[in-house]
Amino acid sequence: MKKNIFTGCGTAIATPFDENGVNFKELQRLIEFQISEGVDALVVCGTTGEASTMSFKEKCDTIQCAVHNANGRIPIIAGTGGNNTQEVIKMSKSAEELGVDALLIVTPYYNKTTQAGLVAHYNAVASSVSLPIILYSVPSRTGVNITPETCLELSKIDNIVAIKEASGNLSQVADIAHLCGDNLDIYSGNDDQILPILSLGGKGVISVLSNIYPKLTHNIVADFLNGNFEKAKSLQLHALPLIHALFSEVNPIPVKAGLNMIGFDFGIPRLPLVEMTESKKDILKQEIARLKDIY
Repeated sequence: MKKNIFTGCGTAIATPFDENGVNFKELQRLIEFQISEGVDALVVCGTTGEASTMSFKEKCDTIQCAVHNANGRIPIIAGTGGNNTQEVIKMSKSAEELGVDALLIVTPYYNKTTQAGLVAHYNAVASSVSLPIILYSVPSRTGVNITPETCLELSKIDNIVAIKEASGNLSQVADIAHLCGDNLDIYSGNDDQILPILSLGGKGVISVLSNIYPKLTHNIVADFLNGNFEKAKSLQLHALPLIHALFSEVNPIPVKAGLNMIGFDFGIPRLPLVEMTESKKDILKQEIARLKDIY
């Protein structure tokens, strides 16, 4: 059995930008909020963090800020994926030097690759660092799916320890769990599928929802794992309308709007993403308030 990075809720945190770049004061506020509300890990510079629009220096500075402010209280996981293997290795080595606990590496996008290419790509990255690696399969964004058979092959690499599964295909998740067993932890990459993936042996979620409601998202996982299945189901179902609102436009457009609504100053996404439409903002605001009344 490989070392578990975390069990529970890992928040894929958004990155606040202002006219000077990353707003580190607001980033620190969000990190403290997340830790105080009981999340189990933080992911920085992922999809939700808009890493694809950040410079190498901005990513390093953001990772350093997270590591420094978390100060060992919870694991910090850095998103270092991309579609250029050598650049992924460079970013992964830098993140390791900055003191992160693990790496989240998305499949190559746009140029894409075959399943054999995925094995070669992840092998090259894994052999360049000693950190544990979480694979990230999100074919709706990348056009590339990591098949269960490829997961099995990759799970044979010592420091590939988990997968963030965001294919939306529960049959595929079941096949991964069946083939890989304890050699590959599974995290839900979709907030609306936390319980189904936990029921297949998943270890938790890497979440967008928890930017707004960290304690609730943590409790969905904790209640399930503690055998409080009805409570976990109730929380998951009550959160669904907000989850839908948070994905009513391309992530992280809605979650940045939501963070602004709950008192943070996260600005708007960087181009090519734009600010959330007013009609959808209204729905998001209603759902944040509704869930607050319930929870």
